[in-house]
Amino acid sequence: MARETFTGTAWITGAGTGIGRAIALALAARGMTVAASARTEADLLSLAAEATGPGSIVPIPLDVTDESAVRAAVARIEAEAGPITLAILNAGTNSEVTAEKFDTQKFRFVVDTNLMGAVFCLGALLPLLRQRRSGRVAVVASVAGYRGLPTAAAYAASKAGLIAMTESLKPELEADNVELTLINPGFVDTPLTRKNTFPMPFLIDTDEAVRAVMAGLERGRFEIVFPWQMTVLMKLLGSLPYTPFFAITRRLVRRL
Repeated sequence: MARETFTGTAWITGAGTGIGRAIALALAARGMTVAASARTEADLLSLAAEATGPGSIVPIPLDVTDESAVRAAVARIEAEAGPITLAILNAGTNSEVTAEKFDTQKFRFVVDTNLMGAVFCLGALLPLLRQRRSGRVAVVASVAGYRGLPTAAAYAASKAGLIAMTESLKPELEADNVELTLINPGFVDTPLTRKNTFPMPFLIDTDEAVRAVMAGLERGRFEIVFPWQMTVLMKLLGSLPYTPFFAITRRLVRRL
């Protein structure tokens, strides 16, 4: 895979807080013009003011679950900031869904934001990148997409969908000289994870997460996954047959 050079215009969704915000600042520090999208305009304005250059951050308020708004945002970025050379589809949310409280509206909101939000972004981006025969799209999924765990029915389903989608598109887009990257974080200390009511093993801070993302992009890796301890744990769980796997997850249910 081609290495990332961090030139031109980047677009980041979910840039108002957490990993997305930190990556936006890192890309601006590398000299990129960064179009930063999130639902909350105040977060984007404070982000733009925080950027120290040599690049800049352009606030583009957006709800990624609105397909027409996504297409309008991409058109605006291309017209005002220049052709998008790097997109990081990071917008996401989480809400616990259990068998006891199986809330279909919560489930739909998580899937609409995490999975369909990325789908709508790709729908607007891919025709442009394929026509130019250049560019990179990084899709932020999660190690939670490797295997289904208790209370994560909606979150894991959405992230597993992102992983499968990215894997499916990669060979086709390679033929068009468009690069795809899959980012699978473990637990990162962000406003979203601070809402979790369960222990989060191998929790890392956003600075460590951003260093891993930037290094992986620079090297042109397909999958960027961190921290390594969580990666080993989740990939081990992913390789287990169902009998030992469910023996482990039943214990998690009793602890919740």
